[in-house]
Amino acid sequence: MHQTSTASKVASSSVVQKKDASDVSWTVEGMTCANCAANINRYLEKGGLQDVQVNFSTKEVRFRIPDGQQIDLAGIESGLSEMGYRVVHDEDSAAKPFWTLERKLLFGALLTAPLLGNHLLMMVGLSIEALDQPWVQLLLCLPVYVLGFVHFGRSAWGSLKGGVPNMDVLIFIGSTAAFVYSLIGTFWGNPDYIFYETAATIITLVLAGNYMEHKAVQQTTSAIMELSSLQVEKARKLMPSGAVVTLLHDEVQVGDVLLVNEGDRIPTDGEVLEGEVLVDESMLTGESVPVLKRLGDRLIGGSIVVEGQLKMVAKAVGKDTVLARMIELVKTAQQEKPSIQRLADRISAVFVPVVVTIAALTFFGGWLVFSLSAPQALMNAIAVLVISCPCAMGLATPTAVMVGVGRMARSGILVKGGATVETFAHVRQLVFDKTGTLTTGKFRVAQVSVFDHRLDEDQVLNLIYQLEQRSSHPIARSLVAELAPRVSGSNHLFEWVDEQRGLGLVAKGTDGHTYRLGSAALVAQSGSKLPVGYSIYLLQDATLIAALRIEDELKPDAMSVVRWLKAHDRKPILLSGDRREKVEAIARQLGIEEWYAEQLPEQKLQLIEQLSAQQPTAMVGDGINDAPALARATVGVSLSDGSNAAIESAQIVLLKGQLRHLVSAIQLAELTLRTIKENLFWAFAYNVVAIPIAAMGYLNPMWGALFMAFSDVVVIGNSIRLRKRTPPPALR
Repeated sequence: MHQTSTASKVASSSVVQKKDASDVSWTVEGMTCANCAANINRYLEKGGLQDVQVNFSTKEVRFRIPDGQQIDLAGIESGLSEMGYRVVHDEDSAAKPFWTLERKLLFGALLTAPLLGNHLLMMVGLSIEALDQPWVQLLLCLPVYVLGFVHFGRSAWGSLKGGVPNMDVLIFIGSTAAFVYSLIGTFWGNPDYIFYETAATIITLVLAGNYMEHKAVQQTTSAIMELSSLQVEKARKLMPSGAVVTLLHDEVQVGDVLLVNEGDRIPTDGEVLEGEVLVDESMLTGESVPVLKRLGDRLIGGSIVVEGQLKMVAKAVGKDTVLARMIELVKTAQQEKPSIQRLADRISAVFVPVVVTIAALTFFGGWLVFSLSAPQALMNAIAVLVISCPCAMGLATPTAVMVGVGRMARSGILVKGGATVETFAHVRQLVFDKTGTLTTGKFRVAQVSVFDHRLDEDQVLNLIYQLEQRSSHPIARSLVAELAPRVSGSNHLFEWVDEQRGLGLVAKGTDGHTYRLGSAALVAQSGSKLPVGYSIYLLQDATLIAALRIEDELKPDAMSVVRWLKAHDRKPILLSGDRREKVEAIARQLGIEEWYAEQLPEQKLQLIEQLSAQQPTAMVGDGINDAPALARATVGVSLSDGSNAAIESAQIVLLKGQLRHLVSAIQLAELTLRTIKENLFWAFAYNVVAIPIAAMGYLNPMWGALFMAFSDVVVIGNSIRLRKRTPPPALR
């Protein structure tokens, strides 16, 4: 029996006999965090599956069935269901659950608001009489508690089965302890034991934090669609008879002869058979200038023919093309990103069993050893759970993240997911793309050299300006834009102007002279001596009369950003697909010691992997070709004026394309992480002090509830303080 790769056909057989290893892909609902992904990963590996990859943001689960093994996939699916997750099949993928996270939050907030509001009024000596009634509070709290019981209970149970208790275990225990304690107080008729608002508030506020992160991670799933949009749907095939037929992309075969016109995307990887064209390959290499392609030159599917027409032969199709490999790189990079274990979750892994053990010892010790009545011993045990209710610990991270992420957004920094803030604060290496990130992508005249004493610089620039106006080359357009405000005087008159692809412009002036403007190949043709270090040469007849050195224009804040990073123990690295001399010039200008040039996406990805293995590394880029590296880096940072693929692959987006926001992002991430640690310290210290007092029976439950509320105030207040905390000056 052959195993298909779709989940809908998997369930048709409970046991699958494999002759050959096969990759299987499932969509699994119910994953809310990296911890969920870790639990599923561990469960599938225990089931005998190999190469397991779980991505909670895309809800995609991939694994490989080993050679010659019987795998009970239906049983594995059933086990996932018991853990609180659901495999979505093709036939039911369109069905969406009614209780979305947004609806859960709205429902909980509407019922929690009157409870919390009345509690706050009581703290200042006021109250609403109807809300003082325990049964009214129970009716308001019960639906919220049931909602939290199902939502957090399922996740908590899954994490316990996986062997790594997460924050949902703490939330579940805390809300349950508060609710049960209040329920007992209601039946006993003792208002001192009633605090339904605590149970409802815990559930609602944590749902708010989950909702914020859920909305953020949704934005990271469209990079694949952006890359896929570059694939050409149709191609024009030249038949042996000379007829031209239109084929779908999937119908193109290796060896087919294809025709591509100016403005079209090249349909697949191949070689030039006939024609000379300028091709924009920036989507792959980051090269800022279109590349001249002649007979036998390599062509990359998805790149754009800027000028000219060509005949090509297909050399790679389907999954073997460069673009298809790029898409797969982004998928793999996203799935293999290491899970970020939150500090609170690491504490909870020890905290949860310790608290439960203390509560059990309190009950049995009080009842059997200290001869307390069973109800009193039970009250002391529940008091331990109430006083150790992880409300403050549960609020420590989400409240700080909410404030920190909100402040970063107001500062022009968009962050996808609270975990990114913690990770970014630890980054010590920042790898920059060149074109569009450190430079504007435009060109400027860095040096003008005039070799004819009869001409001055203004005359030379005016002549170059008049010639370049007749060219559509990107460099020509940049030079025209820069020289326009600098030139003056009468226009040169030309009888004719011809643009020779790969060489430059040749013009016949009305003064009888022939002018040539372009690359070093023009100088070689004339027999003149080639001066070193220039980009564009101007000849009159066969004599070199001037030369220009042009360079990429640095962004205004690039220098100050690099200087700040080096001054604050962070290493800047330059990584580009552009030519070596350009990259070296930019690195020298910025003072960056480590740089890499002429790097393809696969090479960028390998380098990012190596650097990230050494220490936390951020990749800062803006191009489609940067998307795989952005996804694989510890943290990907993109500029908002970059490609959509780069923006969606990154975890941090700098608005308005301003690089200076990078420094603010680092500082605010550090402040947010510091606030989280402070919150966790106060929340944990509160429990360390209060739990022994409650276990010994010296703490009145009402005071315990007040102390617990006070710990919430401390944590929330410290998080709110983050709005005004001033980081050191960003750029000097």
